[in-house]
Amino acid sequence: MEKHICDCDMIHEEVVEVTRSRMQEESEYLDLAGLFKMFGDGTRVKILHALELNEMCVCDLAALLGMTKSAISHQLKALRLSNLVKFRRDGQVIYYSLADDHVKYILDIGFDHIHHV
Repeated sequence: MEKHICDCDMIHEEVVEVTRSRMQEESEYLDLAGLFKMFGDGTRVKILHALELNEMCVCDLAALLGMTKSAISHQLKALRLSNLVKFRRDGQVIYYSLADDHVKYILDIGFDHIHHV
């Protein structure tokens, strides 16, 4: 069985330094982890995908996903606070959609990855 560990004690200093110079600030890694955490829940991903396909209100999403309006609203709040969805008001109805094309890109590339053979 092949071992997947490094048995050497030599540090490749040039590689380490070049890589260190290109790393982001610690806070950016925490922000990115928080962003991906939003994609770690199947319900939120379903909501995002539905909103990629159509602008929808809470009632529409609840009917589509077979959930309560309260549960959908809770998830939409988390997605809104993470800047993944936006909303617009039309009279009494609030319609939700993806915040921007970056969110669509993340979803699309994720689906491409899981469908890749």
